Amino acid sequence: MTTTLIYDSTFEGLLTAVFEVYEHRLEYVKLVKGEWRSTALFDNVMQIVTDEHRYGRVLKGLQKKLSPNGMQRLYVAHLAAIDDADAAVLGYIRYVFDAPQNIEEDYGNRHVMRVSEIVKMMRREKHRMEAFVRFQRLQDGLFYSVIEPDFNVLPMLIRHFKNRYADQKWMIYDLKRKYGIYYDLHQVEYMEMDFSDGQGAGNVINSFTDDEDGYQHLWKNYFKSVNIASRKNTKLHIRHIPKRYWKHLTEKI
Repeated sequence: MTTTLIYDSTFEGLLTAVFEVYEHRLEYVKLVKGEWRSTALFDNVMQIVTDEHRYGRVLKGLQKKLSPNGMQRLYVAHLAAIDDADAAVLGYIRYVFDAPQNIEEDYGNRHVMRVSEIVKMMRREKHRMEAFVRFQRLQDGLFYSVIEPDFNVLPMLIRHFKNRYADQKWMIYDLKRKYGIYYDLHQVEYMEMDFSDGQGAGNVINSFTDDEDGYQHLWKNYFKSVNIASRKNTKLHIRHIPKRYWKHLTEKI
């Protein structure tokens, strides 16, 4: 019988779930984030409470058998928050503990291969977001940007933007996942916003500074002036900057 493990969606929660898999010697496992609402008669459900001692034991075991890069890849794969990511991570971890040798390059294993594919997708999306973020200055001096990445890459953007814009307050909001990161000149914090007044996260035009429109106009003119019409390659352009991102690019609006 398949056992459904419900955990709190954090990486620590996932590792606690892995501990339970081995503690109860579970063979067939399904991972579910958040609440379980199925009313199926034969569901075998376990609610996992994140436990520091339990996830710590799993973490130490992984650190003994994986390189720092291998540990990072597991975290990034989990962060993706796509349908099969955690199942792939769970299969990967079980393979790590069952194999006598390091398995990081064993792409013949389907879990190792899938984790590698997810990590590649995440890193590609991270690179795109670092290039596609367009800040707009609000009246309180905050530089604000909205993104809608395909995957949950917002935590992976912190280091890049903190280093690049260390002297100004900024916020990047993930419209799809409804949370953001905020830098206050000292540290970066995760945050959520309430838009009950009817103004959405992607529409803060009323909060722009008086000169924001001017800067946006200059930015658009810059892109227009550096464009070489005779070398226009629309297919290549769309491949590097997919149309789904255009609505948040100042030069495309």
